[in-house]
Amino acid sequence: MGLKEEFEEHAEKVKTLPAAPSNDDMLILYGLYKQATVGPVNTSRPGMFNMREKYKWDAWKAVEGKSKEEAMGDYITKVKQLFEAAGSS
Repeated sequence: MGLKEEFEEHAEKVKTLPAAPSNDDMLILYGLYKQATVGPVNTSRPGMFNMREKYKWDAWKAVEGKSKEEAMGDYITKVKQLFEAAGSS
């Protein structure tokens, strides 16, 4: 299985976590997912009255230097960590 296929598999698998990830983990996943699928941030930062979108944009911007492949690998690793943590709780 190639990296892209494994990434897509984990993007679906994360939806089956027994408990919802923390907001911080969700933002990390969001940023990595956007970097892996879109690439560098291509929109302007949302305004101060749209906090949710601003946090998401910031999470994406935080991983902007990663290649799509690096972001895919980090996303897969993060999903695996979340499943391991869910299994041990």
